[in-house]
Amino acid sequence: MKTPRPVLIAGGGIGGLSTAIALDRAGLEPHVLERSAFAEESGAGIQLGPNATRILRNLGVLDALLPQAFRPDAVWLFDGLSGKKLATVPLGEVAERRYGAPYITVHRADLHEALRIVATAGERIALTPDFAVAQVDHEDGVGVTSSGGETLQGTALVGADGLWSTVRNWVAPGAEPSFTGATAFRSLLPRTTLPVPFSAPIVGLWLGPRSHVVHYPVRGGAALNVVAVTESGHEEQGWNRSATRETVLGRFARWCDAPLGLLEAAPDWRAWSLFSLQPLPQWHRGRAVLLGDAAHPVLPYLAQGASLAIEDAAKLAALLGAARANPAVAYPAYETIRRRRARRVQQTSQRLGLTYHMGDALLGEVFRRSRNAILGLRDETATLRSFDWLYGGPDFEG
Repeated sequence: MKTPRPVLIAGGGIGGLSTAIALDRAGLEPHVLERSAFAEESGAGIQLGPNATRILRNLGVLDALLPQAFRPDAVWLFDGLSGKKLATVPLGEVAERRYGAPYITVHRADLHEALRIVATAGERIALTPDFAVAQVDHEDGVGVTSSGGETLQGTALVGADGLWSTVRNWVAPGAEPSFTGATAFRSLLPRTTLPVPFSAPIVGLWLGPRSHVVHYPVRGGAALNVVAVTESGHEEQGWNRSATRETVLGRFARWCDAPLGLLEAAPDWRAWSLFSLQPLPQWHRGRAVLLGDAAHPVLPYLAQGASLAIEDAAKLAALLGAARANPAVAYPAYETIRRRRARRVQQTSQRLGLTYHMGDALLGEVFRRSRNAILGLRDETATLRSFDWLYGGPDFEG
């Protein structure tokens, strides 16, 4: 009897491990190929909306993650120049009742470890470290060759290998990310030593000219993740390079004392350049398909990059399971559904970035004051309802 070939997954990050767990639940045999040792070492935080935590619960991951997660009560919006609080968007119990799943903030390493633990316990899941996919071969099913020359064959290939995807180079040759001109800086601080509002159980969002700052608790509330984004910097691949405090503070010289004090208190900074990708002509070719940042990187202004990858994983696994791992049936349906969803998230994120960064030059200052006034007039629950399409309300685009 011929041994069935596995579904190969290039990339053992959030998208790849979520896909493996979902495929295992669908009765298929996933084999994850990770270029490193399945260890997440970055100091980044992640916000996960109910659209993602609902899926993680179904996959058996949420229970493993919650002890290290934090459930913020709300989002507080501030003007970064004046320090004025502009608006509140309720989260916590309000959002969980509305969407049936929690809004949480986590350290990326904690999420990755929870996924790894569940994947390791999977009945049919194989995890291979130190396998960097360098080449795709489609003459006999689908195969991949590592940078070390090892070759593996599968019935399907999922490219979950991130922004600089090798699999994408084969699926959509010539598609390359482009630098947006913006840079994100991140740091992690002990939360117990910080004053309000930084010690409050909230996601804080400070808006400024061509820049913004966001902060939220991680590590069960013990630490505060801080991200400062500016429309400046130079193009460089990777998202874990070092940055000096002077470089970060220089981008926020006009800001008020409270957020400046937070930035000054950060012990160290890491930086990454923000890239975008034009919509691909196709997400699949032959027996290979893309998901997450390999298919549709999204700018961080809506905090949905990880959540979209988790959504992709669940939908692709369901379709492959129903099609008995037949890509010709599953892939077109997956791309049709997920392309529409990803594009809406990308466009919304881009619009929010423009809104966050108003205030540069004279006309920008007029827009900034108008934005602040409008935010102050909006009803809190109405603002939350405006995200029903994203977090799982009646207009949810699965």
